[in-house]
Amino acid sequence: MRISMLTNSTGRGRRTSAAVALGAVLALTATACGDDGSGADGAEGSGKGKIVFWDNNGGVRTDIWKEIIADFEKANPDIDVQYVGIASTEYQSKVDTAIQADGLPDVGGISASMLAGFAAQGALDPLDDRLGESALSGKLNEDMVESMRAAGGGDDQLYSVPTSANNGVLYYRTDLFEKAGLEEPTTWDRFYTAAEKLTDKGDNKFGYTIRGGAGSIAQALDAMYGQSGITSFWDSTGKKTTVNDPGNVTALEKYAGLFKEVTPAADLNNDFTKMVAQWDSGEIGMLNHNLGSYQDHVKALGAEKFRGIPQPTGPGGKRVQVSNPVDGVGLFKTSENKEAAWKFIEFATSAQSNSKFNESAGQVPAHLDAAKDGWISEAEPTKLAADALSDGSTSIVQLPYYLPDWNTISKAESEPSFQKVLLGDMSAKSFLDGLAEKLDAAQAEWDEQMG
Repeated sequence: MRISMLTNSTGRGRRTSAAVALGAVLALTATACGDDGSGADGAEGSGKGKIVFWDNNGGVRTDIWKEIIADFEKANPDIDVQYVGIASTEYQSKVDTAIQADGLPDVGGISASMLAGFAAQGALDPLDDRLGESALSGKLNEDMVESMRAAGGGDDQLYSVPTSANNGVLYYRTDLFEKAGLEEPTTWDRFYTAAEKLTDKGDNKFGYTIRGGAGSIAQALDAMYGQSGITSFWDSTGKKTTVNDPGNVTALEKYAGLFKEVTPAADLNNDFTKMVAQWDSGEIGMLNHNLGSYQDHVKALGAEKFRGIPQPTGPGGKRVQVSNPVDGVGLFKTSENKEAAWKFIEFATSAQSNSKFNESAGQVPAHLDAAKDGWISEAEPTKLAADALSDGSTSIVQLPYYLPDWNTISKAESEPSFQKVLLGDMSAKSFLDGLAEKLDAAQAEWDEQMG
């Protein structure tokens, strides 16, 4: 299975093929020294003893990681892996603080969206040489590998071995749609029609749940570009973003207008966990999330009550989605037991472990052999997502994960403003113009650094 990641024709696209509290962190860092001793560049170590692994999606993925760790320790009885689960919303800030406090673990989950910031601080070990000499060489999806390489910055080094690709999904309640006589929401027009028709606020029934809390910007961008049909994040010069293109402004106005009209008021502060739990427990017609929540829906609703389909098509039947970051695992430079840490990375991304992980997560495996396993055909949203990415029906707008300031701009600096848009206290145009100004400045700084 090949995941086709489209390449922008401008700026960064030429290089991409896909593209906290201190106390809490210090409490973690007390257990974050694999083997013994520490140093700026770490050491290969004995290949035995203890290593520490930080999971970047703790809670959600804790059970499957503990299973993989148990398998690894059985196969490597002289290595002990200490698991530390950290919520995805807190992970970047905890790693950033641990970098400054010299308290990093040996191995950590490193997705493309946070890779540039960690790499820019010199926190990660390059992995190209290790991968080249590994049984993994030639066995990983090339597009995912190159996505990770591009996201790491300007040195073309690989700092994270990919584990999986995610994809935006529109989940909808088939039982509610059938009862209301609605067509499947395969287009944005059908989506808006269904959102309105399924809403009965007096009976606490809503057509949609919108993400207004942490992580809201990526979902909003997906809705914007999906409706406008714009296929590049940068204009033809590669210096100006298209986020505030008039087509995107109109799209965001319509999308944000759903709040409290066809969505619960609680959506204003909902991150993905609250949003998913709300959808799973209530009578809400549709939810935008990704493949990662599929198993949660199966457990809560049963597979017969919902479907997960690729995002709706827009103008001319074209589907446009923003890129979802490839996830992976990286080796922190300060590890004093890199040999054992690399053994764990190899094992965790091997065909068997990668298949097991992605079957649990409902995502597309990075290992080529794992991607051939039968469970993918049985997990409909994963199969449909993989098909949409590989059959040419979907254009991907590559988000600039390579910008060290990307996460800060798209999260901490933008999420409160987006809430103002939902509340009607800020116009969509003002919000997107402000976002564009920050992104253009970050791109200019990046271009200057790259010479």
